[in-house]
Amino acid sequence: MDLLTPSAANSSPITPVRFLERAATVYGDYTSIIYNKTTYTWNQTNRRCLQLASALKSIIGIKRGDIISVLSPNIPAMYELHFAVPMSGAILNTINTRLDARTIFILLCHSEAKLIFVECHSHSVVLEAFSLLPPETHPPMLILINDNGDVIENSSFTVDSNLEFTYESLLTRGDPDFQWERPRSEWDPMVLNYTSGTTACPKGVVHSHRGLFIAAVDSLVDWSVPKQPIFLWTLPMFHANGWCFPWGMAAVGATNICLHKFDAASLYDLIRQHRVTHMCAAPVVLNMLANQPGIEPLTNRIHILTAGAPPPAPVLLRTESLGFVVSHGYGLTETAAIVVSCPWKHEWNKLPATERARLKARQGVKTLGMTEVDVLDPESGASVKRDGLSLGEIVLRGGSVFLGYFKDAIGTSKCLKDDGWFYTGDVGVLHPDGYLEIKDRSKDMIISGGENISSVEVESVLYSHPAIDEAAVVARPDEYWGETPCAFVSLKPEKSQPSQKDIIEFCRAKMPHYMVPKTVVFEESLPKTATGKIQKFVLREKAKAVGAARRI
Repeated sequence: MDLLTPSAANSSPITPVRFLERAATVYGDYTSIIYNKTTYTWNQTNRRCLQLASALKSIIGIKRGDIISVLSPNIPAMYELHFAVPMSGAILNTINTRLDARTIFILLCHSEAKLIFVECHSHSVVLEAFSLLPPETHPPMLILINDNGDVIENSSFTVDSNLEFTYESLLTRGDPDFQWERPRSEWDPMVLNYTSGTTACPKGVVHSHRGLFIAAVDSLVDWSVPKQPIFLWTLPMFHANGWCFPWGMAAVGATNICLHKFDAASLYDLIRQHRVTHMCAAPVVLNMLANQPGIEPLTNRIHILTAGAPPPAPVLLRTESLGFVVSHGYGLTETAAIVVSCPWKHEWNKLPATERARLKARQGVKTLGMTEVDVLDPESGASVKRDGLSLGEIVLRGGSVFLGYFKDAIGTSKCLKDDGWFYTGDVGVLHPDGYLEIKDRSKDMIISGGENISSVEVESVLYSHPAIDEAAVVARPDEYWGETPCAFVSLKPEKSQPSQKDIIEFCRAKMPHYMVPKTVVFEESLPKTATGKIQKFVLREKAKAVGAARRI
């Protein structure tokens, strides 16, 4: 057969932005967004996004490749900006709403954002960030959103000498028939995401239209999302673009239930009111749902996708007993979405509950959109044995792996190596059945007397204590052992309060003695990122401040 080459008909750039056009055609009169008393259909959402994209180009003067930042919780404007910004040809940069002014200042300077959309509750912190700019530096244009998407009357913020806009007043000036800017190449950058802050130095992760398309479709297939689900936005959209589900929910014509902030009681109210079918959440939210007092099991099954630290078995068991079907996966900001998941086997349903929870806490196998996943021995670079014991670094290859770190060629080369792997920095094992299990971040592994101790394994035991609400384990310097485990825990208020000795004895009965925490620190709450990840770098500093333990 003669060698054939691509043509214009079969090589049009793919992008998840196109999902909105299809949603308007197929699901046009169905509800797209519900937020308090605000409701939109998919036709309305499509039109509003086109208008905003048009206004960004024709009125603000945004050019292809400009970076537009957004500081907002999960409200309709935040959802719309996931489409409107790339429709204008710009690159979307969503910012963590819990960051302080200094960090926001650093991110705005690093990204060189031309414009920032700010929900009104974050207005003051952004102005404080602007005040840190050198006098000769012009701040990004600022456009204000209020928390229900309506026009903010009498806004005093002027974006330039002639124009004064809020989100809605800008949107209404756009053209609903705007021909949006298609990517010239599917490799064009579409988003810039800064890592979520479990380390002290966030990095700018750049993803392409192609990578986000693959990630969004892959997530829908892997989670078996049906058409027109009812999706509750508990996962912040600023965190890795809500694992690509803003675009994915358009692909399946979902109803997006938006909320500004939440607690466990309000989540249960929304689940019952709207008959929610799907939601995503960090393990901390599972813990919140599982520990809400006085909750009766739900009448309908709620599919909940979690990622991050493995959910402790007691939390999984309690959550599922309330009517949630928990799926556990693994992904990073650098992969845009879940890229390893734990497909469930029917025969596992016959196992005892604790064994089912142990299996479900494993990360699993690569999703359909991921090309290869492996665990490499750090010394030899070869694949580790599939014995569930041999530790190595998790490496990935696939279409949703990021393009690189923004303005950081050295950082990019350290993890996107010439051997074709993305080195994640996560430590894991492969089980005989081929399922992957994360043991720790490489920097969180505790080396005590030459023995590697997984903080995740110690935390899992701590979570099984009936009085412990949250737990995190880090290394504390030790003059004899080098390092020993130091546990930070918060307690459930309704339970009897154990002592440090009680918790240490509890652990000694359940794990090898060298793994048992030598120190237990009680905290009212553990420091977290806005996505619920415990900030271990903060705890490591606290453990160091305690001082090195001495052998007596």
